[in-house]
Amino acid sequence: MPQYVVVSEYDPAWPEQFELEAGLIRRALRDNCLEIYHIGSTSVPGLAAKPIIMPVVRSLDGVDEASDALEALGYEYLGEFGIPGRRYLRKGGDERTHQVHIFAQGDAANITRHLAFRDYLRAHPAAREEYAALKRALAERYPYDIESYCDGKDAFVKRCEREAVAWCAEREKWSTK
Repeated sequence: MPQYVVVSEYDPAWPEQFELEAGLIRRALRDNCLEIYHIGSTSVPGLAAKPIIMPVVRSLDGVDEASDALEALGYEYLGEFGIPGRRYLRKGGDERTHQVHIFAQGDAANITRHLAFRDYLRAHPAAREEYAALKRALAERYPYDIESYCDGKDAFVKRCEREAVAWCAEREKWSTK
């Protein structure tokens, strides 16, 4: 059965749920884990969402070695899954409950774009609402077609990521003066 696309309304319990799940992942990754960030839509108050977690690790080889421990938590370990330098995991089978994107500490481009996108949506209500409306419309249009749902978000996400990275760079420039 194909995955059913569900976009849930924002739940104020998501930050606490993130902390609990992050603790489990941190224990599985052990001392290889440097940081775990709450990214994706559940990290943006008010945004309809699916949960995404982003650990930053010393070594992707160490993540590969911890794959059994992560699978014991209920995650499906999918390796790079289309993005070189990433490890991707998902939990919940066809009714996916969590996604995990793991990057090594030196992968500044991927880490920055994810955090910038999150922070940009937190600070720009119009962009957040536009994204929420797009996600709802795509979920309604493609309820059993996760690929079309993701493809439908692609142009918005890429445009917003570019704006977000530029916005963060501008903020950084002014905050150091």
